[in-house]
Amino acid sequence: MPLTDAHHPFGAFKGLITLALAFALQNAVASAFDAGDSRQDASGIPQVYIPAGCFPMGSTQDQLSAIRQATNPPGWAVRASQNELPQHEVCLTKPYWIDQTEITNAAFDAFVAAGGYDTLDYWSVSGRDWLTGEGRTTLPKNCDGDDKPNHPRVCVTWFEAEAYAAWRGGRLPTEAEWEFAARGSTGPIYPWGNDWDPTRAHVIDQTSSAPVGTYPLGKSWVGALDMSGNAMEWVADWLDHNYYKSSPKDDPTGPASGDVKVEKGGWWGSNPYVSRSAYKHFEDPPNYNDNHIGFRIVSDK
Repeated sequence: MPLTDAHHPFGAFKGLITLALAFALQNAVASAFDAGDSRQDASGIPQVYIPAGCFPMGSTQDQLSAIRQATNPPGWAVRASQNELPQHEVCLTKPYWIDQTEITNAAFDAFVAAGGYDTLDYWSVSGRDWLTGEGRTTLPKNCDGDDKPNHPRVCVTWFEAEAYAAWRGGRLPTEAEWEFAARGSTGPIYPWGNDWDPTRAHVIDQTSSAPVGTYPLGKSWVGALDMSGNAMEWVADWLDHNYYKSSPKDDPTGPASGDVKVEKGGWWGSNPYVSRSAYKHFEDPPNYNDNHIGFRIVSDK
């Protein structure tokens, strides 16, 4: 009777070789791209590549004090920035792709035209409940500027952003993924560096959104654009004011539940303090929308 692999003296060794080759192939695929490499996904949306890595997430008290002195922010923003403490090391163990810009009106219109509001498979359970309560025929809501194809799509709830991401075959970024895309391993205050520069972001004295990518000098280390200003952006995480005190080091995804979703990146007409990469906005539940809030998505493949 012939020996099977399980009983053959070299069977276990053969299995180890197979696993090693599979692991090596996976790493070879992952390392085939460099930070900032770009592509268009299946929907034709430009994305940039972010390798696995570690970075200092959040802010130190000294950083916040220095930035307050430099920018003279409003009191509500100063209070909100306590959510950024303590600064802590976060490691993202897997690479990913992130949209180079915020989702445009044209990109979101494609979701609508494809029946995105009528295909329940794209919607989470909570999203379906919201969708039913709103009435699909009333969506999406009209919004100032939604007739401009290359402007960011705003006036969308977190639920709508989540459904759009599912339609694209992606997801909303975690807060950590968003912040790493903006800051990289050196953790600058803004995507471009540590000093505020109004020529690099659509923020100061602005009264509406701008076409995405208008400020190429404001790009992050991987070439992501508009991560400071233009539209604030939904991310996947719930907000917990104390989460950073116990956040896991590897691949944090935020609290398991909550009432408010985190938003990142500042917005047109705001100020330099809230346009920092570490800032997280603090007041909007997932059924909320207004003309300051947009989003971008990430893809794992």
